[in-house]
Amino acid sequence: MLQNNIELDLKTRMIEADLSQKEIAEKVGITLSYVNRITKGREQILNKTFVKMMEALGYDVELTYKKKAADRGRGKSVFCLCFG
Repeated sequence: MLQNNIELDLKTRMIEADLSQKEIAEKVGITLSYVNRITKGREQILNKTFVKMMEALGYDVELTYKKKAADRGRGKSVFCLCFG
């Protein structure tokens, strides 16, 4: 079972960063329509097959987000894909 609501998490983080869907699309190099499909839950970010495989192995999948330190990462996202 996926423990996160990725769409809601993304929307919340965009609001906190004061970024529009268009701005995040430009930063990431994807289309506005793709960002829209993700934030509306119509597009899967995490592969369903991967989640099913981990469930079959007895794991739940949980994403953890961690804000980057100013001097760390330089353009790279920091997150942890945890299995519990």
